[in-house]
Amino acid sequence: MTQESLSTPSSPSARRLTWGKLVAWGGLIILLIIVAVALLQSQQGPVAIGKPAPDFTLTTFDGETIKLSNLRGKVVVVNFWASWCKPCEQEAADLETAWRDYQPRGDVAFIGIAWTDTEPASLAYIEKFGITYPNGPDLGTRISQAYRTTGVPETYIIDKNGILVNKKFSPFLSLAEIKAMIDPLLAP
Repeated sequence: MTQESLSTPSSPSARRLTWGKLVAWGGLIILLIIVAVALLQSQQGPVAIGKPAPDFTLTTFDGETIKLSNLRGKVVVVNFWASWCKPCEQEAADLETAWRDYQPRGDVAFIGIAWTDTEPASLAYIEKFGITYPNGPDLGTRISQAYRTTGVPETYIIDKNGILVNKKFSPFLSLAEIKAMIDPLLAP
């Protein structure tokens, strides 16, 4: 037996098979990385208290553009809601009352974010509860993904420095409960 007969012939079909395996394995590895990243993000839970609140830009139903970082110097109440959410209805009047109480001060902002809702249903909800603070749709759920929301209603309280200081994963039960989260942040 010569050295030539021991070597494996390198035929075009054998090379195609090898490249096909490499491409398949590469695709599988990329898919596994994507799944792993998604799982890690889902297991992180909501954004942490004491950390900077994720910045976002919201275009309201009135066409106004609000950028969270532009509200530094104000306490910001970010409320995720949906027109089909019965618990959201429980807190709607109290949130509006709180907004009207704080609005003249100028150092508190309320932002409503309609989560997975249609514009006509959202506008009907806003009208039904007489909501006057800015509200807009979470198009593509970008904002709720940044906050890693788990449902509605969810409310995030952000201090004057842009730090998340409180969060609530159920409806507020009273106006006093809302004020108890905001008032300590207004002291000089």
